[in-house]
Amino acid sequence: MEHRDDADRLADQFQANRAHLRAVAYRMLGSTSEAEDAVQESWLRLSRADTSGVENLSAWLTTVVARICLDMLRSRNVRREESLGELAPEPVMSREDGGDPEHEAILAESVGLALLVALDTLTPAERLAFVLHDVFAMPFDEIAPLVERSPTATRQLASRARRRMRGAATTPDADLARQREVVSAFFAAAREGNFDALLATLDPDVVARADASVAHIGAQSEVRGAEAVARYFVGRARGARLALVNGAVGAVWAPGKRTRVVFDFTIARGKIVAITLVADPVRLSQLDVTLLTNS
Repeated sequence: MEHRDDADRLADQFQANRAHLRAVAYRMLGSTSEAEDAVQESWLRLSRADTSGVENLSAWLTTVVARICLDMLRSRNVRREESLGELAPEPVMSREDGGDPEHEAILAESVGLALLVALDTLTPAERLAFVLHDVFAMPFDEIAPLVERSPTATRQLASRARRRMRGAATTPDADLARQREVVSAFFAAAREGNFDALLATLDPDVVARADASVAHIGAQSEVRGAEAVARYFVGRARGARLALVNGAVGAVWAPGKRTRVVFDFTIARGKIVAITLVADPVRLSQLDVTLLTNS
């Protein structure tokens, strides 16, 4: 009976940490299904482990799920060439039925498209260091053993990742009218070939990123800096139409009424700090997109 009581207590403790573990795994993997697999594997490891000497089970579980995710990311990199769409991050979307409490717990901390695509540009070690330290405030001396580096080298990993993530992690302006004004000005300038007007809509450190599916059809995977981004878009995007994308103002390119590319914008202080181009069919199917009139 005592053994069963211990098992039940362990199961209750795991359940109490489950939403946190899924949030960690989702940011590490960018896939709800893979995140759930990682969390389930962490439960299997917990159930087989002797945790009598573990003082902080939450920290222990976080370390376990992080190590599982790191292994999954490394394996993913080995087989990355198998399929462009297979590994696309899946934005967490709300469901009409409300879903279960665990789903809603992840939804409450949902991650934007810009962040997901940017995270996918990091190496597995950079991603782990950035997610665990910058998102979940884990000390570097606890992260270091996971990536087999010193705390100082791990800090450098996170710093390098932070530079790569510039723009994607910015808190966007919430004013939809202001978003629409900026995005409309961007596309008007791009279509007219007005370089100076286009430049005026961009933050000096703006980053434009494309997911693997967009890059596959000829777009650059990343462009940095206002002048470079302006040169990239000037005279282009004539077929794009304004739309609400997951509740924020963006745009779609939908020839034949079929959405082929979504433009996701991050706007802060009235300037565009990140542009994310998304074309993966699985990812597109999970977006909430509504065309805006007079666009």
